[in-house]
Amino acid sequence: MPQLRMPGQRRPAAALLASLALVVALTAAGLGGCGGGDVSGSPLPPLPGLTCSGAEQRLWLVDYFDDWYFWRRQAPDPSPFPDRSVAELFQASLYTGNDPQFPRDRWSRMESSADFDRFFTDGKSLGYGLFLAGLEIQGQPDRPLRVRYVEPRSDAAAQGVQRGEQIVSAGGRSAAQMVASDDFTPFTPSAEGQNLSLVLRQGTQERTLSLRATAFALTPVTLGQVLQTPAGRRMGYLHVKDMIDQAEPQLAKAYADFRAAGVQELAIDLRYNGGGLVSLANTLASYVSAARTHDRTFASLRFNDRRAGSNDTRYRFEDPALALGLTRVYLLTGPRTCSASELVINGLRPFVDVVVVGDTSCGKPVGFVPVSRCDTTFNVVNFEAVNADNQGRYFGGIEPRCAVEENLSQPLGAPDEPLLAAARQHADSGSCPATSGVLTARRRALRAADGQAVRAGEPPERQGMWTR
Repeated sequence: MPQLRMPGQRRPAAALLASLALVVALTAAGLGGCGGGDVSGSPLPPLPGLTCSGAEQRLWLVDYFDDWYFWRRQAPDPSPFPDRSVAELFQASLYTGNDPQFPRDRWSRMESSADFDRFFTDGKSLGYGLFLAGLEIQGQPDRPLRVRYVEPRSDAAAQGVQRGEQIVSAGGRSAAQMVASDDFTPFTPSAEGQNLSLVLRQGTQERTLSLRATAFALTPVTLGQVLQTPAGRRMGYLHVKDMIDQAEPQLAKAYADFRAAGVQELAIDLRYNGGGLVSLANTLASYVSAARTHDRTFASLRFNDRRAGSNDTRYRFEDPALALGLTRVYLLTGPRTCSASELVINGLRPFVDVVVVGDTSCGKPVGFVPVSRCDTTFNVVNFEAVNADNQGRYFGGIEPRCAVEENLSQPLGAPDEPLLAAARQHADSGSCPATSGVLTARRRALRAADGQAVRAGEPPERQGMWTR
């Protein structure tokens, strides 16, 4: 892995002299820049003297990008003054991929602070609670559209929707139409109480449901169990969906069970984990082998040249009382394994044998320090993360040692589910199931075609790593 460096290309100065006097005045008053290098909270507190009018919001946004955006030197420098929305200015400010070291920024986003707080503070999500396998059939339109995951506390779960069921239609649109247009918006409600008419097929039987959108409580750790490998080795299996604070007691319970059972192997299923808090990723990784990792560097954050003073921000492995003492861990991954969940893989690699099973991960080694202003939270790429060996920049994703395609007809955690079965086999023999490499080659081709890790219309799942 090459030594990391910040690129030296200079970003053009602000275009309009009319804004310069105001920006200088605000900065001199301590209003236009950052309150310091501490990334444990918002780097730009609410700015007194600036209202939430469109013009002043745009001025603040341009100043923020110039100060804290990771790609500030390579990014466009749009003027804040044309009469356009804050959202349009935000999109115009994003790095477009003109530096060969980095792909374009497809992760920075803005959202309502209510939605952000619902997820990270309340541990809830607004939706119907079922998630599609749209990405998984990308490039294979002849394959049926299926349910890949159901949130346990959602209306979809209450009405018995199961992983693997085929979607016939939703909101009056056929599955074939949605796949052909790459538009799955019927599954994304705009408010609580919204209803979705859904036709599902299981075998030859069809049924029609009316799902209701609710703000349901998330279940970040959905399954922890102990099973055996074919040769009788005890393996702990843990499915982690979201990296949020609410996962901590669930992790503690699962590892208490693993310790009591004397597990010899561990498989952590992150195939649908788009990330979350860096601190939670650190905790999850710390349970694997505390004797090898305690107080060692899990991840270091690297900021832009203007904020290099924050580059000593370092997360260290913890020493959980229930931690295991393993020398090897299995991580089950796919194209939705992103950001903070990839950080678990990268952070553990210098210390234990990390066997990645499944499909190539999404490739997002950069993260956010969220900033809230005027009821909007701005998640702008602020840093890249590297491990104790200074390794990072896996923008092409982390490729599996054992390339395995999942089978949606089998429940997560089933011993014969392909990814888990491959981990169990490898634990005994050290070998992967026979594979032609077609899966990895197909994923590479799709990445080259559009570089997207999530299809635009699928119900939104967070991708990122956040500090706070």
